[in-house]
Amino acid sequence: MAESNMKKWYVVRAVSGQENKVKGYIESEIVRLGMEDYLSQVLVPTEKVVSQRDGKKITKERIYFPGYVMIEANLTGELPHIIKSIAGVIGFLGETRGGDPVPLRQAEVNRMLGKVDELAVSVDAGLIPYEIGETVKVVDGPFNGFNGTIEKVNEDKRKLEVMVKIFGRKTPLELSFTQVEKI
Repeated sequence: MAESNMKKWYVVRAVSGQENKVKGYIESEIVRLGMEDYLSQVLVPTEKVVSQRDGKKITKERIYFPGYVMIEANLTGELPHIIKSIAGVIGFLGETRGGDPVPLRQAEVNRMLGKVDELAVSVDAGLIPYEIGETVKVVDGPFNGFNGTIEKVNEDKRKLEVMVKIFGRKTPLELSFTQVEKI
């Protein structure tokens, strides 16, 4: 069991758009070779993104770091070569030519794994990033690029009512905090 104490997090560079496939390939290859003791987790960090289409809320998972797959492993012996030879894998992040892959520092691992907690904490802190009368720019959705003035702030739902001038007429839009940014 001493080996499993040696596990560190590494970043595997993958073909963008194939992160989940690469994760599957790595996991099945490790099981096939019986090397589960050396590799404990394969992670594709994602975030949930809520968008609106035709008035319906659509929740999609978006990959946080496109082109990267995180692994927690004890990279000894053939393991680095096995992982590099998997379809869709480009190599390890931070490796010098012919050198060993460089593990992530603990602070980076905490940031990567704690991303979700960090966001949750900042929301609960009661910080409302927007005020009535403030001018914001719409950065997402059909009115992307328009500027507007905040009329209402709904903290609970994290929504804003923004008055936007469209074709010379003021139109109220309901937008989430993430769909606008301060000017």
